[in-house]
Amino acid sequence: MTAEQLARAWDEAADGYEAYYVPRFAPWVSAAVRALPSVLPCGPVLVPCCGTFPELDELSGHLPGREIVGIDLSAGMAARARRRAAGNSLVRVVEGDASELEPASAAAVVSVFGLQQLPEPDAALRSWAGALRPGGVLSVVYWPHSTEPGGPFTVLSDVLRERVPAGDRSWEERLVPALEGAVLERDEPLSFPMVHPDADTFFTAHTRSGPMRPLADARGEDFIAALRAEFRRRAPEGEWHHRPSARHIVARAADRA
Repeated sequence: MTAEQLARAWDEAADGYEAYYVPRFAPWVSAAVRALPSVLPCGPVLVPCCGTFPELDELSGHLPGREIVGIDLSAGMAARARRRAAGNSLVRVVEGDASELEPASAAAVVSVFGLQQLPEPDAALRSWAGALRPGGVLSVVYWPHSTEPGGPFTVLSDVLRERVPAGDRSWEERLVPALEGAVLERDEPLSFPMVHPDADTFFTAHTRSGPMRPLADARGEDFIAALRAEFRRRAPEGEWHHRPSARHIVARAADRA
């Protein structure tokens, strides 16, 4: 899938993502922002893969007076982000490639659930760490290959793997080595409860407003209908409670002598 196709899929998913996922992902966003110390070097906080920019309110409260820059490839997501940032002169939203940041340009880099969407996540993390000024801090939360046993993410992944070849996840092993010039301070699971009204609502959100929107656009309605039927067959009835576990990486750029 080309970058243009990926961006278009997320353009179409932006409103649904804001409505369904932003409130459910809020605890992870808060944890990622709160991992930043109050004392940072000069410079902006960069938020690559900002999406609709749910990090903004937390960042503005946690680091008052700090310039904040959101970056996203999707025009639809960027438009939503700009609406969230309206009236705040310290905030900019840039539409563009979030996988490469300007070296030594930032006091901090924060990203929640964007890393695993990029074509080369380990290369992106290397660039994000390289964007830190001396003493700057990186706080990244992403979904790893395994999030929980039996939850909706896992059940859907199992169903999908039976129909689509699994992607290469070896990049996860290269993330820590990619933190060149930065000291790893935290690498740990980050888990919070999540609730979905039912399996069908979750499936619809995931394929229309979530990470499976690009695949749904590429494969078409018949493929998604068959996937839905098998997913619902394996899913529990009624409200679905689960506690997925993300991975949280925090690193600090070394001070230069």
